Amino acid sequence: MAMIDISVVPVGTGKPSVSEYVAGAVRILKNEPGIKYELTAMNTIIEGDLEKLLSLAQRMHRSAFDAGAKRVVTTIRIDERMDKPLTIEGKIKAVKDKLGN
Repeated sequence: MAMIDISVVPVGTGKPSVSEYVAGAVRILKNEPGIKYELTAMNTIIEGDLEKLLSLAQRMHRSAFDAGAKRVVTTIRIDERMDKPLTIEGKIKAVKDKLGN
């Protein structure tokens, strides 16, 4: 199992707000069966099969162009483990456990 975080940023849209474009990218995830994701203030975290995640990332990136952006900068970070399952909740729990929560 893998996890990615992705940030899709349209450039040169004429407006400082990008939430409309982010919503379009997240809509792709909402409509994808079996995909687990978490929207944060700075990016979106998605877990699943790496090939599927990369395909979704490409669709999210292109969604900004479909919404009218002329340039899009997308940042993707991949976390993949082969020794044990990797989940969003598991990563958060590991840190909380060390904090004594």
